[in-house]
Amino acid sequence: MGPERVGVIGLGAIGGSIAWSATRAGLSQVVGFAAGGKDGAAAARAGAVTAIVSSPEAVIDQSDLIVLAAPPRANLQLLDRLKENIRQRAVVVTDTTSVQAPMLEQALKLGLESKVVASHPFFGTHETGFQAARLGMVDGGVVYVSANDGYDPSTRQVMDFWRTLGASPVLVDAARHDEALAWTSHLPQVVSSALAVTLAHDAPSDAKFGSGARDTTRLAASSVEMWRDLMELNRRALLKSVESFQRHLESLTMALQRGDSDSIAQWLEKGADFRRNLSE
Repeated sequence: MGPERVGVIGLGAIGGSIAWSATRAGLSQVVGFAAGGKDGAAAARAGAVTAIVSSPEAVIDQSDLIVLAAPPRANLQLLDRLKENIRQRAVVVTDTTSVQAPMLEQALKLGLESKVVASHPFFGTHETGFQAARLGMVDGGVVYVSANDGYDPSTRQVMDFWRTLGASPVLVDAARHDEALAWTSHLPQVVSSALAVTLAHDAPSDAKFGSGARDTTRLAASSVEMWRDLMELNRRALLKSVESFQRHLESLTMALQRGDSDSIAQWLEKGADFRRNLSE
């Protein structure tokens, strides 16, 4: 059975949606904190929380389960800042970061391994702030969960929490999760941003961009702070995927230099086959 009193620190698109779903699920208390106050005020007006508090420490004091929903590096800093409050209370902490090993490593360093469970909600939007939160965003979404102590009581409580919200939690190994995300999520962000940077710097000044450029650069509009943190925190795995992408791009470059029509067609066909077979 999941917790009845939940606190969410960070009420942007993901945190705000989680708080909103928790309130809709009928939890007795959903308290929130958002730095700067703007997202907190918007969440309160929307009825996404039962109360807004003035500090992260106050969230700990009034909750049984805490969701750290700030940007990735800020989540790590929050865990350090709140370590004494967490130790002193019967509280479980999870997060919304799409890399898991750094959070679990920080928990070990702080002696909080029995209280911290990493979560990666596999849903969201490239938009930011509570204005991008959606009541139905959590519904049916997969949440990857990992912990230092495996399937212990804290892990069960976090997984029950996600089920209460209508999500589908899946227990995973943190290191394998982060390596996979470098390919399936972080590399696409790099490619989208790289294309946007290239078009911004080198496209003709009178160029008109159609749906291809707009669709392919959609991810480039995502939160700079979030993606800077994720790239730094998962840099070793990301470097492998970026280097692989560079090799395949170089093979196209060489085929173009040679005017090798067959190699160009083969390169394009490999991509087309992958996309045709990719399940939606």
